[in-house]
Amino acid sequence: MIKITTDSTSDLPARLLEQYDITVFPLGIVKAGKLYRDGVDIRTADIAAHVDAGGEITTTNAVNVSDYEDAFRALMERYDAVIHINIGSGFSCCHQNAKLAAEEVPEVYVVDSGNLTVGHGMMVLAAAEAARAGKSVTEILSLLEGMVPRLETSFVLDRLDYMKKGGRCSAVTALGANLLKLHPCVEVIDGRMSVTKKYRGNIAKVVADYVRERLRDRTDLDFSRIFLVDTCPGDELAGIAREIIREDGRFGEILEAKAGCTIFCHCGPNTLGLILLRK
Repeated sequence: MIKITTDSTSDLPARLLEQYDITVFPLGIVKAGKLYRDGVDIRTADIAAHVDAGGEITTTNAVNVSDYEDAFRALMERYDAVIHINIGSGFSCCHQNAKLAAEEVPEVYVVDSGNLTVGHGMMVLAAAEAARAGKSVTEILSLLEGMVPRLETSFVLDRLDYMKKGGRCSAVTALGANLLKLHPCVEVIDGRMSVTKKYRGNIAKVVADYVRERLRDRTDLDFSRIFLVDTCPGDELAGIAREIIREDGRFGEILEAKAGCTIFCHCGPNTLGLILLRK
């Protein structure tokens, strides 16, 4: 049997992780000088409360080589092969660490998703479905390689203070965006994040405009599945996006996820994104 594993940054819902028996390696979250494990002993609400109370922004730690190697060795006692799919190497050194660990454990294959959150997760899910269907390691690796350039991950931000505190945008940029009520749309392009557009208005209007624009006149998409991901405490923004996707009517499956602590550390609350797969 082939075992599929991933990092907590894949943000797949618990029901899918359980359904396909996917093992998750939690990244480290450093809050107020203490190390936590993403999704294990810290949640996004804990980070939001800490920052809102005036605390410094939380930071993230990659899974180390030793932890990967120990887990890979334990899994190989029960499986014929392990395929581990990492967050993109442009965002974290997790991929580098996993590759170093895999060099010490035969039949462990490490894949760079070139992506993050459920853009990364969509690859993990596809690999798990293929493994469940009896596909070989070679077939699964080929499937994943073909998905990387076809994935389309984007999201809109409500606020920039998390990115400012994390050093990913300047104080001047954040102040200007807040004053003008600008909300950047960030896309993953060639394994890196790029701002491709700025929307103006309240976040509910921005989400509606963003989702409609991402789907309008698209004939180049694989309509079998779409992923909706957000960092919102409630369902209002996801509800707006969900309704627009349903009205579009072309997608066979609408999957939804809440982004975990690693993504939340950089984006903050009320971020919403779509993950699409081109044909």
